[in-house]
Amino acid sequence: MAITTLDGLIAAARQQIVYQKTASITTAALPNNTGTVWHLAGDPGLGTLAVGNTANGLVPTDATAGFPLINAFGGSATGYLAMVEASCSVAATLVLYDRLFHCGAYAFNAATTLATIPSYSGRVPGGTDFTGTELWAEQVTAGTLVQNVNVGYTNQAGTAGKVTGAIAAPAAMIVGRMFPLPLAAGDSGVSVVNSVTGTVASAGTFNVVVMRRLATVRIPLANFAVKYGFAETGLPQVFDTSALCLAVQPDSTSTGLPYMRLIIANG
Repeated sequence: MAITTLDGLIAAARQQIVYQKTASITTAALPNNTGTVWHLAGDPGLGTLAVGNTANGLVPTDATAGFPLINAFGGSATGYLAMVEASCSVAATLVLYDRLFHCGAYAFNAATTLATIPSYSGRVPGGTDFTGTELWAEQVTAGTLVQNVNVGYTNQAGTAGKVTGAIAAPAAMIVGRMFPLPLAAGDSGVSVVNSVTGTVASAGTFNVVVMRRLATVRIPLANFAVKYGFAETGLPQVFDTSALCLAVQPDSTSTGLPYMRLIIANG
């Protein structure tokens, strides 16, 4: 089933999820200063930044340390992000993601072809719509020189043999910093990560992550609060196994202390 009317949304079962961090990391000055915070202390508790699987990769869920628990949806109900309330101790853009897949931590000079790769098709709409999934590199231990990352992948349409090219980090990478890996021309998503290659850097480890963006919230001033209803969120589909996490793009050089309160409706 799915929620298709306003009456259905009003009558839907709801659950509240609070996501807040009590620690921050240093990123870098603008631009290109995205930081992951799912491994930091707070609510939910900290996760382990080093994924722990370079050969196959893993599909994290809400049961994985570092992600908030989501109550199971009843019957054949479909879940939606119906409300977001957010603030941060620094001016920033907060991006809420479902972390679909990750692999790592890879050495700076990795050359790995993945095998027996788990599917995350159960976490995209319809089980087949990989459009809009994003590919990121995420630093696990501090690097030297400028890390380059090249990822081979299968695109949203199931076409294998795609490559990102050697994407250079914005600078020497510090722990928790992330940078996006642009896809090949014409591609709009990733259904499988096939290979990971690292070059140029002389130290450090990193993860490769596939994420599905659910909401982007701008906090224009420190400690400013915003609230998005269903009209602003657009009711993106959420799963009761979704690994919800935040990426923070601060105006300054610290992720600050981000906060989100989410309402997930299902019906």
